[in-house]
Amino acid sequence: MTRVIYNFVLFFAIALFSVVPAHAIKIGLDDGIKQTYIGSSKQSIVIDGKTGKTLFTLNAFSPYTIRAYNNVIVIKIDGKYYSFGTNYIKVKPKEKKCFLATKRKWYRGELIVYNINKKLVVVNDVPLEEYLLGVVPAEMPSKWNLEAHKAQAIAARSYAIANLGKRKHSGYDLKDTPLDQAYGGASAETPQTTKAVTLTRGIVLTYGGKVIPAYYHASSGGKTVSSGAVWARDLPYIKSVPAYDEGIRKNGHGVGMSQHGANNLANKGYNAYQILNYFYKNVKFSVVKTQL
Repeated sequence: MTRVIYNFVLFFAIALFSVVPAHAIKIGLDDGIKQTYIGSSKQSIVIDGKTGKTLFTLNAFSPYTIRAYNNVIVIKIDGKYYSFGTNYIKVKPKEKKCFLATKRKWYRGELIVYNINKKLVVVNDVPLEEYLLGVVPAEMPSKWNLEAHKAQAIAARSYAIANLGKRKHSGYDLKDTPLDQAYGGASAETPQTTKAVTLTRGIVLTYGGKVIPAYYHASSGGKTVSSGAVWARDLPYIKSVPAYDEGIRKNGHGVGMSQHGANNLANKGYNAYQILNYFYKNVKFSVVKTQL
């Protein structure tokens, strides 16, 4: 009965609160490289990012080498390079359920490529919820407890929204590495982690009416630390607590949710919302309007 009441109160609180819409996010896949390749699972088009003009059509499952050449981007076709005549291109699928390739992975959404100072910057422009499909399995083992995956999905969604524009000087929002959040694109997706993202769609953590950057780490070695012990200041919603990850070597900054601790709590019967309320203090669960 207690859990039923808890879940009802939680649902009521979530249903009452909505924050600013978050539709898409730009993820930096590569930065400062001389060349890469692009590909597509179905026919896709390359357009000039400045004018919208169609420049080239990619055939399905054919990799195309692209390079930075002086101040433009060039493409290799039949052993010869041809200029796109621009330093900014977008790769857009022509059909639904199409994946784009680069960096030896498949990605949802679109690819953006810039030539900045004669080096390429490759960006995945993707709907937020589709981005999370590639984050949760990259951040947590897919065989872990579903409630831990749901907690991870909410924490990752919160972190992403709170950090939109963090790296805008580089042409994107976040990197695809643990410097921000590990992101494996569509290649990383698994049925259970996808379920976790779907079941928590739009749910974020807020404090004082704002989405929080819900910091997390692999393991604390027994106890998490306050943010002030690692960075410049203490955050009111993060306190040092037992991490439920004793016996596991510390891995990460120790601030916020321990991923191993979250999985151990899930295995003890905690649901995702109880796990998050344990690691983040005096927060609320809110909903952002997202789109696919």
